[in-house]
Amino acid sequence: MVDRYQVRVKSVEVKSLFENNQAIPLAEKLRPKSIDEIVGQGHLVGEQGLIRGLIRADKLTSMIFWGPPGSGKTTLARVIADTYRAEFIEVSAVSMGKAEVRQAIDQALQSKNLGRQTILFVDEIHRFNKAQQDMFLPYVENGTVHLIGATTENPSFEVIAPLLSRSRVLVFEALTEVDLLGIINRAKIFVRPKTITPQAASLLVKMSLGDARVLLGGLEIAASLSTRVIGKKQIEQAMQQVVAKYDKNGDQHYDLISAYIKSMRGSDSRAAMYYLYRMLNAGEDPKFVARRIIIFASEDIGMASPHALTLATSTFQAVERVGLPEAEYALSQATIAMCQAKKSRLVAEQMVEAKALVSKYPNANVPKHLRNPVTSLMKDLDYGKGYQWEADFKHPDGFLPEGIE
Repeated sequence: MVDRYQVRVKSVEVKSLFENNQAIPLAEKLRPKSIDEIVGQGHLVGEQGLIRGLIRADKLTSMIFWGPPGSGKTTLARVIADTYRAEFIEVSAVSMGKAEVRQAIDQALQSKNLGRQTILFVDEIHRFNKAQQDMFLPYVENGTVHLIGATTENPSFEVIAPLLSRSRVLVFEALTEVDLLGIINRAKIFVRPKTITPQAASLLVKMSLGDARVLLGGLEIAASLSTRVIGKKQIEQAMQQVVAKYDKNGDQHYDLISAYIKSMRGSDSRAAMYYLYRMLNAGEDPKFVARRIIIFASEDIGMASPHALTLATSTFQAVERVGLPEAEYALSQATIAMCQAKKSRLVAEQMVEAKALVSKYPNANVPKHLRNPVTSLMKDLDYGKGYQWEADFKHPDGFLPEGIE
C-alpha cells in the first residue's frame, strides 16, 4: 500500500489541460489531488491522523464526515477514492431519490464483480429520510460499497443508528486563519492581479468564516474588479456582507441558545448579550428567546427573586405587541436582569423530586388529617383530625402520605 500511495502522490504533479481553463471555478482549480495537499484537518490527515493511518494500513471503511461548509469533506472523499483507486460515485441527498440510490448500488455491484472497490459519497446525507438511509445498510454490511456521508448537521440526530454503528464519524473543523491565508497564497498564481494587500487578505479571511469555497469565490470576484492590486475595497465589493451561519433547526440554533442560557446562569451579561444578538442577527424568532427567558426565570432564579418571572412574562408580551427591532430593548433588559438576579435551583430541584415521588407512589392515599370533613360521617372517620386553620400550621403527622419520607 505504501508504494501505491507514493505513486499516487507523484502523479498529481501532472496538471490537466482543463485546469488552465478560465471557465473552471478557482475553488476547483485549487482542489487538492492528494492527502499531502489538503489544508487543515491535521487530526485526520496529519502524520498521526486517522485517515493517513487507515491508508497506511490499506484499510478502507465507511465514514461520516461531520463539519462546517468549505472544510474539505468532499475533497477528502475524492482523495481517498483516488488513493485506493476505487470507483467514486458522488451523489447529493438533496436531489437523489430511491431510483438513483438503486442505480448507484447496481453500479457498485458491477464494480464488485470486477474486483473493484466502490466509494459512494453522499453529500448532505442528513437530507435522506430513514427509509432512504435504510437502503444502504445491506450493501455497507456486505462490502458492496464503502459509504462516505457528508453532513453539516449533528449525525447523532440526523443519521440512523444502524448506519452510524457501521461507520466512523470524523469531525471536521472550520479552517483557521493560517489555513485560509495559505490558500490565498496558493491561489495567487491563478488570478490577475496576483497582489493582494495584507489588509485585504485579512478582511477576506474574516468574512469567509472558515469556509474555503467562500474565500476562493470572493477572491476570484475581487480579482475581476481590479487590474492592479486587490485591496479592501475590492474584497468588500466581492463579499458584500458576512452572512451569519445559522440554521433554526440545526446545531447553531441549539449551541447558541445553550450558550445564552449558560451565560445568564453564570451572571455574565456581556456574554449573554453577545449570544442574544447573534441569534437575533441571524433571524431567530424573538418569541423563542422570550420563552426561554420565562423558563430561566423559574428554573434558575426561582425563589431567590420571584419577581423575575413577572418580568420575563412581561418581556414576552412586549415582544408580541411591539415586535422587532423595538423589542430588542425589552429582550436586552430582561437578559441583563436575569444575569444580575440572585440564583436559586430550589424550584427546579423540588420539581424533580416531586415528579420522582409521583412516579414511585402514583396512588398513595391522602392522609385523613388533610381531608376536608364536609359531613359528620367524614368527621367521625377522623377526616381533618388535629388540623388547625391558621397560617404556617405544622401538623404533627406531616403532610405527605404515609410511607413517603
